[in-house]
Amino acid sequence: MSDISPRDQRLRRYWDRQADSYDRQMAFAERRLFADTRPWLCGQAVGDTLEVAVGSGLNLAHYPDDVRLTGVEWSAQMLAVARRRARELGRTVDLHQGDARDLPFTDERFDTVVCTFALCGIPDEHVALAEMARVLRPGGLLLLADHVESSAWPLRGLQALVDAFTVPMSGEHYRRRPIRRVSAMGFTVEQHGRFKLGVIERFAARKPANG
Repeated sequence: MSDISPRDQRLRRYWDRQADSYDRQMAFAERRLFADTRPWLCGQAVGDTLEVAVGSGLNLAHYPDDVRLTGVEWSAQMLAVARRRARELGRTVDLHQGDARDLPFTDERFDTVVCTFALCGIPDEHVALAEMARVLRPGGLLLLADHVESSAWPLRGLQALVDAFTVPMSGEHYRRRPIRRVSAMGFTVEQHGRFKLGVIERFAARKPANG
């Protein structure tokens, strides 16, 4: 996407401002909500692996050593934090600045694609998921986790109220369910978990072998 809309520019600046404090902001959710989601998901990655919206690099410590890892992130400041974390971990990662809705990679480039707690903040998650499918090889693995629409109706009402503020302010959506779109795209969900009143969802889905 060569032309960046004013809204995208504003959201990118928002995430640039969050970069230095993001890990501290996430600390409570990491302990209380996400549990073992990052190691559960990233531990399944194999071969050439792309992480979409790598953020500050919180997943980097959880990938198997033999994974050849590439990451993409649209916030330059977040990417700088991820690069620093990769150096501290001694982890080789090919990091790029880019848009999840227009991934800078050829078709069927990766064996595994990972995205954690980021689709909620991407302006058009359907386009991003289509891009993830495009760069994933036939038979490849898509690994996703996010906060989603709750399975408890009182909490869904609260999420709708929160969305009214967070969507225009930071682009953050609390009621998406990417698993529905992934299934509609023909992927086979091989593993699935949903917990914390259905607010956290994680799954591993296989792209059809025929592409």
